Amino acid sequence: MGRVLNGTAIADSIKAEVRAEVERLAPQGIRPGLAAVLVGHNPASEIYVRSKVKTCETLGLGSDLITPPETVTTQEMLDLIGQLNAREDVDGILVQLPLPPQVHAKTLLEAVSPEKDVDGFHPVNVGRLQTGQPALAPCTAAGIVEILKRSEIPISGQNAVVVGRSDIVGKPTAILLLAENATVTVCHSRTRDLGAMTRQADILVVAIGKPGLVTADMVKPGAVIIDAGINRVTDRKEFERYFAGDARREKTFAEKGSTIVGDVHPAAFALANAYTPVPGGVGPLTIAMLMANTVRAARLRRGLPV
Repeated sequence: MGRVLNGTAIADSIKAEVRAEVERLAPQGIRPGLAAVLVGHNPASEIYVRSKVKTCETLGLGSDLITPPETVTTQEMLDLIGQLNAREDVDGILVQLPLPPQVHAKTLLEAVSPEKDVDGFHPVNVGRLQTGQPALAPCTAAGIVEILKRSEIPISGQNAVVVGRSDIVGKPTAILLLAENATVTVCHSRTRDLGAMTRQADILVVAIGKPGLVTADMVKPGAVIIDAGINRVTDRKEFERYFAGDARREKTFAEKGSTIVGDVHPAAFALANAYTPVPGGVGPLTIAMLMANTVRAARLRRGLPV
């Protein structure tokens, strides 16, 4: 079993750096601020957004939680985004997905000012990222690269395989790894003989949303595995497939009736030189990088070096 890459510890380091940066900006009259827009009452979204707001408060960032009703229209949301774009105390705008069906999500996300797009979803930021300009990168993708760098794992010259081509994780991770001089292959649901591709990876990033998709026979011994999947397991047979003989997981499953598995079968980690666990790997980096992006946006908006 390889080295465990502790995402929680790395996220804590990034948050400490954010807190220090907030303190450095304070004498200049700058307090980076995040506005979070949460529509309706999706319990999972409410927990996630409130966690982001609480983290802002802990680190000294300004925060504003805005909760339009479930019946809100696209135009009403566009008006709200316009107001947030104009607010000087707001450096980052986060629109929590999913949105109700009557709201056109793509139109809304593109209405966010690119300078305040701390999720890194706006086409302008996507273009800036791809062309190597200063940009706000999607938080999970940026977090994956931070895990590698801060764990002193070589990227330059390595064969990196990214399984998953989402706009949120797969594609931006590939772009960021290219920027670090990795040789990158992107695989997806239509890739023929996925195992033949993944076995070439020195760095294997899996973000495809399918529990246990990558098995031990698909991993090159000594590879670094970054598992960005989060899948809830509630079925006993499925649990046994991933965690048979794991007493710690058995205890959690018995108490809660569920546990979490990534997109990589846990047996594959035995072959790895290093790997991110699930939970406790990539997940904690997402909020940490959101905080870092908010401070980065505050600096970029004011022409300060980043």
